[in-house]
Amino acid sequence: MKLSSLLFAALLLFCFSTNAQNISDSKFGKGLINFVAKDSSFSVKFAPRIQGRFNTVWDHDDEQYGKPEQDFSIRRARLKFSGFAYNPQLKYKIEIGLSNRDVSGANQFNRNTPRILLDAVIMWNFYENFELWAGQTKLPGNVERVISSANLQLIDRSLLNSNFNIDRDIGIQLRHHANLGGDFTIREKIAISQGEGRNITQGNEGGLQYTGRLEFLPFGNFSSKGDYTQGDLKREKLPKLMVGLTYDYNKDAVKNRSNLGNYMFLDDGISLYETDITTFFADAMFKYKGLAFMGEYAKRDADAPIAINEDGTETGDIVRVGNSINMQLSYLLKNNIEVTGRCTTLNFDDITGRDSQNQYTLGVSKYVVGHKLKIQADVSYGTKDSDDDNIMLRTGFDLHF
Repeated sequence: MKLSSLLFAALLLFCFSTNAQNISDSKFGKGLINFVAKDSSFSVKFAPRIQGRFNTVWDHDDEQYGKPEQDFSIRRARLKFSGFAYNPQLKYKIEIGLSNRDVSGANQFNRNTPRILLDAVIMWNFYENFELWAGQTKLPGNVERVISSANLQLIDRSLLNSNFNIDRDIGIQLRHHANLGGDFTIREKIAISQGEGRNITQGNEGGLQYTGRLEFLPFGNFSSKGDYTQGDLKREKLPKLMVGLTYDYNKDAVKNRSNLGNYMFLDDGISLYETDITTFFADAMFKYKGLAFMGEYAKRDADAPIAINEDGTETGDIVRVGNSINMQLSYLLKNNIEVTGRCTTLNFDDITGRDSQNQYTLGVSKYVVGHKLKIQADVSYGTKDSDDDNIMLRTGFDLHF
């Protein structure tokens, strides 16, 4: 039986086997099913979501823009489960991806199977403000990546994120928060992970990956965790600010983007090139009365970015080292239409042989039920050092129960 049939059958069995008195009343955007056991020993929230996209790109060809490339796609189709087990201090999250983009990336290190699993993590609040996380989930990297793709104010994340983020991995995380007086809050996050990204099922070819992040909130917490949601949909009555710093060290990394990208094979086709890779992020989120700003800086270095064989010859693989800046500014109108502008710069080290890039994006979103049901469109103009430029037009919708 195919996976989709198994999931559907499991969902039907769950629905018919539960006592209606234990399924809480809910509404759109709060989960398709919210179930709590009679003895309050566990809970399950089930929330599927869909993102549909239409993209058109015009590349500059000599003195004019050529024929546009167009495509329709289901960018994301996911099933999310969350809740607590045994008591509310032990929470969990499971997220499964079903779209082609979600499951792509099969290789010998994940047994050449689709990478369906996105998140599978337990979160234990074992003492006061301390939480221990274990499993597969997002590392505490740049704020734009940690924000759910369901809560973006433009069609997709920036070029900074696609080139420098550290995404998901398997391991453990320790998280803590404290009040420094008044409304001032600080949060600390530490992670130790495998270092090769999600869904690796055999072999840890390099070393481990170590990530540390500090977050400062001088004016107190955002409404409804708004520091990890784009746009000021809650229209903060008082200014709110989060400043974050992340340092990531991947020991003996074997991929050209730390725990992402391509494996750097030596010419024998079996052995892997290893080098230490560090990634640094500094970011900020600000919101006040419908106005929102997000800024990010990323920098990646490697001890020896050019991959070489044992005889000293180059393999052709190069770690994607360089830096990037991304800034977004938006304003939410009273009719829940939001206008957003974004500017992103990419500066790769000369050793990579990659062109530096600039991209400027203007987007409009209509929030019907917040981020749970929205229609979006944006247009981007991109340039490269090689004088190549392009125009990209994207539209899409989000449906998130």
